[in-house]
Amino acid sequence: MLELRPNCESCDKDLPPESTEACICTYECTFCSNCVSNLLMNVCPNCGGGFSPRPIRPKKERRVGVSLLHQPASMSRVNTKYTAAEITDFSNAVKDIKPENR
Repeated sequence: MLELRPNCESCDKDLPPESTEACICTYECTFCSNCVSNLLMNVCPNCGGGFSPRPIRPKKERRVGVSLLHQPASMSRVNTKYTAAEITDFSNAVKDIKPENR
């Protein structure tokens, strides 16, 4: 089950389950679209992979037992352990390599 983290791991912006600004990497690291574009340069500072828009979990139960009510978003905030300088150095080193080739 995809973990819907409640915040951007960089700027700590709230990213509720219905947010269209949430981006995730393959390890579910979660950042806002602004940080992905302007700070991270589409490079996850944790794994080096790229980002995709985070899917929206339906609020309304259209199938029995399948909805945000039954599989709620996480309440645990996560923040990156890397400094802005470390993120910039890491991102600059791999940003020109397509995510599928990293």
